[in-house]
Amino acid sequence: MATLDFALKNETGSDTVYAYITGYAIDRNNALVLIQADGKTPYYPASPSSTLTALDQDCAIPLGPAGSTKTVSIPHIAGGRLWFVRDGKLTFYVNPGPALVEPSSSNPSDPNYNLYWDFCEFTWNSFQLYANITLVDFVSLPIALTLTTTSGASHSVLGLPSDGLGRICSALQQQNAQDQAGWDRLIVSNNGRQLRAVSPNTGIVLDNSLFKNYYDSYVNQVWDKYSNKDLTVNTQGGAGNLEANVAQGKLDFTSQNFSYDKPSTADIFSNSSGAFAVSGNGIKDAVTARLAAAFNRSTLLSNSQQPNGATVADYYQNPVTNHYSRICHEISLDHRGYAFPYDDVAPSNGEDQSGSVFDSNPKLLTVTVGGGGGTSSVQALANNPVRQENANTSHEVSSNPAPEGKKKKVFSGLKQAMRRLSHK
Repeated sequence: MATLDFALKNETGSDTVYAYITGYAIDRNNALVLIQADGKTPYYPASPSSTLTALDQDCAIPLGPAGSTKTVSIPHIAGGRLWFVRDGKLTFYVNPGPALVEPSSSNPSDPNYNLYWDFCEFTWNSFQLYANITLVDFVSLPIALTLTTTSGASHSVLGLPSDGLGRICSALQQQNAQDQAGWDRLIVSNNGRQLRAVSPNTGIVLDNSLFKNYYDSYVNQVWDKYSNKDLTVNTQGGAGNLEANVAQGKLDFTSQNFSYDKPSTADIFSNSSGAFAVSGNGIKDAVTARLAAAFNRSTLLSNSQQPNGATVADYYQNPVTNHYSRICHEISLDHRGYAFPYDDVAPSNGEDQSGSVFDSNPKLLTVTVGGGGGTSSVQALANNPVRQENANTSHEVSSNPAPEGKKKKVFSGLKQAMRRLSHK
């Protein structure tokens, strides 16, 4: 069985850090798999007779003292997650199926809710390794990635600095002081200790009164603008440029025979409900990805060419925007990270925002938990800027990372696709 090494570095300052590896074993017909505490033995849970059944194997991988590195080996895994917890252990359950019941950042009754934990995501198949840091649900422990290839090349995402959570929480409080929209309510604490800052989408799950009608004024302005002007969306695929305008209250893509109602704030933050629900029509879903990204970044009033008319400097400039995403990008050491599900949408020949690394010939993935890359990585970034893997790429919706030979297609909506594949 093919295996790949991950080097897990403990830079948290704590001697008590555990990792967990979950996903679907590609070479065993996508069976649910976890890696046991030795860091190398796969565990395939059987379907239990009742819900919330405890795991019958120990899958808590100890990383060792602060500053140490633990090397683990994984088989081919789809929809993988690599979890870290500091000063405690996580609780997983299995439901009939089998289906894994994961730690939840949106359920205060979850046994893991008051622990300090986080995760990154990956898929390793016969084509390539793809991995990304994720801020879609929340921010807690800083995580950084470095992928070393068999040729000796290295691709990195630096992640948050060691004080990233505190800085994000402070910035959310400052933003709330400006607009009173509820950004400070995204901060989750326990006994005065900040545990995480959740995304607006997770915040709405925790409190459905949060951000009610927040985007309404912006959406109305967008609808007014495109009642008198065409909006052009480049699907960055075979359909190319598609034009739309507002007619009878809908944003109408006449040539494709589909249209959009006004999205709600919840639609915009979730990227998956109402107007922005997945349709199964590949062209429409490609358009949805670009519209959802444009609303989160608030670029539709300033640019009628999406996504190619906007640059990173144009993002989040409107007072009504996804300030959580803005803040996460500003504080991340290389300004990259998946802060909403379509954060991998980028202009053609544009700059990657998604915080991913991938290669068809991986040798080692180093995952550092606790402090981004540290001072040495900041200096390395200054000397040799992080390669933008998504530059010169096109974007189409897909459920699989791009194989070698199609490497010039990095798929927008990968976050959504991976979540449909795993862990719901």
